[in-house]
Amino acid sequence: MAADATGPGAGPDGLAGSRGPAGPRKVARVILLDPQDRILLMHGFEPQDPADDWWFTPGGGLEGAETREQAALRELAEETGITGVQLGPVLWHRYCSFPFDGRRWEQDEWYFLARTTQTATVLGGLTELERRSVSGTKWWTSEELLAAHETVYPTRLAELLRTLLDDGPPGAPVNLAPEIV
Repeated sequence: MAADATGPGAGPDGLAGSRGPAGPRKVARVILLDPQDRILLMHGFEPQDPADDWWFTPGGGLEGAETREQAALRELAEETGITGVQLGPVLWHRYCSFPFDGRRWEQDEWYFLARTTQTATVLGGLTELERRSVSGTKWWTSEELLAAHETVYPTRLAELLRTLLDDGPPGAPVNLAPEIV
């Protein structure tokens, strides 16, 4: 398992070099929905300042030669204990750049749709950095997310989720505006 980071807009997925020679880190994230259409989010914070916190989707960086699909499923299992998930289509692409744990992270993120009936989560597979910067998970309804006064990444997630639930997955992945913190 790679060393991970949990930065704004990122989720637990940073490596000890946030930008490789080929550009931003390749990241796979999961929009995981339960049978009631609730979305699973993780609660993270800056290790040196726990008051600086946010919610984010499970997922992380590719390791070795794995595909984004493989990374999405591996990260979901490591971060939540949820397995046996079939990935759906890629919903969104996003570039983000943010400071976290004393470094600047640059990521090229793909968001996959997935559904599960398993709603119990286990944070047993977290990396050392994730253990210092992730405090738990929560299943959110669309209404709760729309009404939230907490920071959530990507910043338009409430609107994106509502559109997904109302209209279904897009015909092709939607390019989200870059988020630079």
